[in-house]
Amino acid sequence: MPSHTPESRRNFVKKVSFLGGALGLGSLQSHAAGGPPTQSDYYITKATDSIRVTGIRRVRVELPGPPSPRTWNATKFYGGSTPSAKWFELETDAGIIGRSFYKGPWSLIEGEVYNKLKGQNIMNPEHIWHRLYHHKRKPVAKGEYIMAIGSIDIAIWDIIGKALNLPTYKVLGAFRDRIPVYGAGGYYAEGKTVSDLVKEMEGLVEEGFRVIKMKVGGAPLQEDVERVRAVRQAVGEEIEIMIDANNAFRSYEAITLGRALEPYRPYWFEEPVIPDDYEGSAVVRKALDIPIVSGENEYTKWGVRDMIAAGAIDILNVDTIRGGGYTEYRKLAAYADAHHIPVAPHGHSMMAQHLMASLPNGLIMEVYPKSTFWSNPVFPPPEVKDGHIIIPDHPGIGLEPDWDLVKKYEVPA
Repeated sequence: MPSHTPESRRNFVKKVSFLGGALGLGSLQSHAAGGPPTQSDYYITKATDSIRVTGIRRVRVELPGPPSPRTWNATKFYGGSTPSAKWFELETDAGIIGRSFYKGPWSLIEGEVYNKLKGQNIMNPEHIWHRLYHHKRKPVAKGEYIMAIGSIDIAIWDIIGKALNLPTYKVLGAFRDRIPVYGAGGYYAEGKTVSDLVKEMEGLVEEGFRVIKMKVGGAPLQEDVERVRAVRQAVGEEIEIMIDANNAFRSYEAITLGRALEPYRPYWFEEPVIPDDYEGSAVVRKALDIPIVSGENEYTKWGVRDMIAAGAIDILNVDTIRGGGYTEYRKLAAYADAHHIPVAPHGHSMMAQHLMASLPNGLIMEVYPKSTFWSNPVFPPPEVKDGHIIIPDHPGIGLEPDWDLVKKYEVPA
């Protein structure tokens, strides 16, 4: 990406004045047009408040190498495939490209959702979100359609940031530029011993994390207790340990495990029961002193409203895409804040970091460490220092792949 020095920002201010909400547009050579960005900086072409999407394309990169190890949590298996990356790009009449990872069927994004977006003025993100959710469909609060909206919404905010020549979190309303993060790991694997787990968790601390997360619920209770005890003994009292059950338990089972683990001071107990069992989560929350976190499988502000009404959570960890993207997530975060509940966005840090930097009740954010199989050289994880990351000071959300790898290993989408 081009560098953006204080001098270039001063030049930006000189080149355009904002009258009546008018926005300055930049122009940028797109990967879709034949290669990565090569300009020295964005430049102002005109003052306008209108940008229209003209195209959408998916990008897929398949890297060589051995398949990732087969691992699992309490409810799902992972691994067994070679490293890869996939995302999509929105093309605009301003020459600006918006990028996002996506969840759900690609056919839904490039079909029904894109058809409702095409030709609309995306500088009106609230109007766009409302149109995508309500226009010519029977609204539902959950499902693949919300993930499609969330994916598109993040790409739109990438474009808006680039149009303003600002990091997206500053467009959303900056609260901070340094975010506390935790390292996610501690999966089960064939032949993985408690000693192996301890080494993994110690590796996360060496990477700079002060909060680490491990799985529970995929082994007998006493084995999980021993795993947590060994990690606590190894990392000491200054490092926080999260436990994540991935919806493994009935409420009474979660209470039994939670009480056995309370001496080791878990930072939180994530998703102890199935996602829709708000009442069961509330029972666990009432019985334990460990904070209960849930929401990564919930959708939109209406789902969050129901979780909070049931007394099911202490901390909310809605996924940035499943939640409906930045436009919707800021509403559900504000609702949580009104009930004194902090948020901790689940999922890929590149999708969540600009959102997190704009939220006053943002608690902590998930990061996939370099040492885990989630790490991908196409989009390397952020540098962690003393348990924090610094938000990239690039226009938009900063979703920039390693273009050399893209050129070498891109495959037909």
